[in-house]
Amino acid sequence: MIVLLVPEFIVFIFLGLLGGFTYILAEVAEKWDDLLTFSSFRRYALGAIVGYLYHIGYSTWDLPNSLMCWVSGYMGTHFIEALIRRLNNINGRQKLGRFR
Repeated sequence: MIVLLVPEFIVFIFLGLLGGFTYILAEVAEKWDDLLTFSSFRRYALGAIVGYLYHIGYSTWDLPNSLMCWVSGYMGTHFIEALIRRLNNINGRQKLGRFR
């Protein structure tokens, strides 16, 4: 019933955030203080952004979309960070004149 009380996009953002939190908890954090580092908050924010983007792409609330939004928050941030790294590498090569 909570889903009916809040707008759908808030639920999707929360699920993306929860996916990012789950990733930090399962893969990164070795102690509780690791949940409060800057890289953890960056992962939480990217998870929330991925949840919102998932809402834009699939805006109906049902069980498969909620699970996929959580998975997107868990793994989607990895994808976004890989894209940023790749773009930084391409921009660095362009500045050095080695881009072909």
